[in-house]
Amino acid sequence: MHMRKIALATIVVATSAALALAGCSGRADTGTGDEGAAGFAADSVIGVALPDKTSENWVLAGDLFTNGLEDAGYKADVQYAPASNTVAEQQNQITSMVTNGAKVIIIGAKDGSQLSAQVEAAHDAGAIVIAYDRLILNTDAVDYYLAFDNYKVGELQGQALLDGLADRKGDKTAWNIELFAGSPDDNNAGVFFNGAMSVLQPKIDDGTLTVVSGQTSFEQVATQGWLAANSQSRMDTLLAGNYQDKDIDGVLAPNDNLARSILQSASDAGKAEPVVTGQDSEVESVKSIMAGEQYSTINKDTRALVADTIKMVQALQKGQAPPPGINDTKQYNNGVKVVPAQLLTPVIVTKANAKEAYANDPTLLAIVNAAG
Repeated sequence: MHMRKIALATIVVATSAALALAGCSGRADTGTGDEGAAGFAADSVIGVALPDKTSENWVLAGDLFTNGLEDAGYKADVQYAPASNTVAEQQNQITSMVTNGAKVIIIGAKDGSQLSAQVEAAHDAGAIVIAYDRLILNTDAVDYYLAFDNYKVGELQGQALLDGLADRKGDKTAWNIELFAGSPDDNNAGVFFNGAMSVLQPKIDDGTLTVVSGQTSFEQVATQGWLAANSQSRMDTLLAGNYQDKDIDGVLAPNDNLARSILQSASDAGKAEPVVTGQDSEVESVKSIMAGEQYSTINKDTRALVADTIKMVQALQKGQAPPPGINDTKQYNNGVKVVPAQLLTPVIVTKANAKEAYANDPTLLAIVNAAG
């Protein structure tokens, strides 16, 4: 098994996946007479608890969930946690959803390690819990996980950095790079980083890549809160302390927001643009890629992820447990159980394939076409 998905020293599987799924089916039976085959009523409340709006994709997800759930006949209760680095409000929101009788609670965790009490209370009340995009840790009260394959995202980012260095800095045989990761309170951040390092570490070991600062551990390179201000400040410090007489050739950036801040720092320092990776296909980063600045991003179509989550809710409402979309029952161990997962496939995007990658996204395709 890869050191894939979660770096935990000791993993205890307390409940088999089969028993967990059987338990989901039992909890879903409301006994009201109008549910679908041991499911729940077709007009039930569906809670959606999302983190702050620091990413375009979280904002889009909220709108899509509100409209999509209501179009499907459910009562949508979609709430965001505040931008501050505390999970207390999201904990309260989940508790409120339980009180309001939500039959399914979909959670994009602000901090997946601090929600176990709330999801266990949701289970006790008969709700089904779906972890959306970010895994919820250290509890058996998570029924399903729906996300893009986040380890694969990291692998794609690592390979894109190597490809970009060869493409843009190919006059050299060895390159100076720095590493950035996402927020330590987001379980996905470590998964992205581990995936990328599975590609980059061999090249660091053989001398093809040099991390001039020496900062190579997740703890050293993490960016609290996924905040661009934090990544730009760290990049400023790295450049001032390590690159007065050196070029910086590339930077592993875990998402687009941080990528743009890193490029801004390099520009402010008068450095030639390094090859910088990203993720999320944010509008400004797609523009940057088409302008030849940011090298790459990852297309994780939020519309597809939300649509598949709503399909999962509909299957559960009809009593289909496990739902038919589950395609991974081995990789996502949250420290207590292996959570059955539905994984979507991420796509690397560079200027060369942007038109193909965004063929089904009118907004981003228009940006690509406008760039010529």
